[in-house]
Amino acid sequence: GGTGFVGTSLTRQLIAHGHTVTILTTVPPASGTELPGRFFLAGDPNHRGPWQSAVAEHDIIVNLAGASIFSRWTDRKKKILRSSRIDTTRHLVEALPQDARHITFFSTSAVGYYGFHGDEELAETSSASDDFLAQLARDWEEEAFRAQEKGARVVVTRFGIVLGTGGGALGQMIPLFKLFLGGPLGSGRQWFSWVHMEDLTGAFVFLLQHPEIFGAVNVCSPQPVRNSDLGKAIGRILHRPAFMPAPGFMIRIILGEFGSVLLEGQRVVPRR
Repeated sequence: GGTGFVGTSLTRQLIAHGHTVTILTTVPPASGTELPGRFFLAGDPNHRGPWQSAVAEHDIIVNLAGASIFSRWTDRKKKILRSSRIDTTRHLVEALPQDARHITFFSTSAVGYYGFHGDEELAETSSASDDFLAQLARDWEEEAFRAQEKGARVVVTRFGIVLGTGGGALGQMIPLFKLFLGGPLGSGRQWFSWVHMEDLTGAFVFLLQHPEIFGAVNVCSPQPVRNSDLGKAIGRILHRPAFMPAPGFMIRIILGEFGSVLLEGQRVVPRR
């Protein structure tokens, strides 16, 4: 996941703190895109291959891979969402040396792990829910925690919605606001657990500096906001109105099961 929205920013942050970073990618970029401290390894983590032999050469593994959830969840799409997370994580854990006590294994998850609980505040000790996204996150995490059997320190980072320039949620929302189509989704009262990209990459640096922290960590702001408040903030910055609601029934018709993620949300805080 090193060439993606989060991976690109995290790579730069890690290099700035003195690390060298190897990015596993199916198609390494052409020459002329070099960045000091950044290297590329050709391979597809969805499949076993020669790339696995390079894993043991590293002190830190960061698993950010996973197909985007932002689409209608057909049966085929659900299989892609699962395989791009479960298989990738399984192959990374398999590639760890039998004695991996010197390795920190970061594996991504999401606040969708907790499901939908209205106004209830959810922390790392809260249980997984039983909807599709929650079960996907639970199974994804279980695969990552197998690395503990080899002695690795495992940190599962449950991301909130990542906000930053160049993509992510804002990349989809801002164009609508610029066209005067921005506003709350459904009632607008659902909670939106978010994290800014700078805070997310800073959290990884912090966790690397504190090896006593392991297990699940919510990577999100301690101040989740309601969807309507987020819309007002975006509208205020862009000098655009934020009163054009997207009816809930239309979102569910267009996006199906994924529509519930946008319309219900969860109120997650980073206790750890």
